Amino acid sequence: MAAPAMADGPRLSLEGGESFLGGYFTWSDGTPAVFAEAVFDAHAVDGSSFTWAPDITAGWIDGRDNISRFRYTRYTTRDHVWMLAGGVRLQYGAPDAWCRRLFFSFQPTLHTGRTQGLSTSYEFTSTLGWQGEHWMLGLRHSSNGFLHMPNRGENMLLVGVSF
Repeated sequence: MAAPAMADGPRLSLEGGESFLGGYFTWSDGTPAVFAEAVFDAHAVDGSSFTWAPDITAGWIDGRDNISRFRYTRYTTRDHVWMLAGGVRLQYGAPDAWCRRLFFSFQPTLHTGRTQGLSTSYEFTSTLGWQGEHWMLGLRHSSNGFLHMPNRGENMLLVGVSF
């Protein structure tokens, strides 16, 4: 049986956590990341238990000056990055199924700054997460998909409050 379309109105989340430079992961090189996200009404995918929902995210990743090997390269790690993304959130299962809280989102992303992790003005952001009633937990990755080098990306562990 197909999952019905949801009509709850937009769900807003304020998310914060730590971002790590892809390919150079150490806990000491993390930097703060903060996001606001709006997920709109879900729509059933014909004849399946999958749903999709429009998803808009705005956020900020702090710069870091503690990675000395990139200090004098063309793309450093010092820029503070503001991001704006829009795409879809996918979920599977009946509205009351345990697996329904799991989600995957994909968003083309525009941003400011140029760093070792985000070296173009556009990136692709994907998030694998768990959405509770009033909180969320997510693993987010942003990179340019090898369209420009360097392509290290940013990997984020985020916790959010939803309302």
